[in-house]
Amino acid sequence: MTVLKSVVLFAVAALFEIGGAWLVWQGVREHRGLLWIGAGVVALGLYGFAATLQPEAHFGRILAAYGGVFVAGSLAWGVVVDGFRPDRWDIAGALICVLGVSVIMYAPRGN
Repeated sequence: MTVLKSVVLFAVAALFEIGGAWLVWQGVREHRGLLWIGAGVVALGLYGFAATLQPEAHFGRILAAYGGVFVAGSLAWGVVVDGFRPDRWDIAGALICVLGVSVIMYAPRGN
């Protein structure tokens, strides 16, 4: 149950962070305005809260592992929202990152 909770929290954090960054991007780069930017800032703040709910107690471990989730999630966001077509190297890199997440967060530890 702890692993499932952790995976769900990583997904929620990714949604807030990547979605928030995308909203800011849309507000600034696509000239959609301050409302989009403000919504992005709120989403980015919610990302910070989502990360704190992880069952793991070590900030550095959570954020290191989340980096891999961010990489894979960003590519997925691009596919779904922006029509981005990742190449085999994008996919290979994302798989390596997700493997890293698994090792960092879920490897058995003796402590």
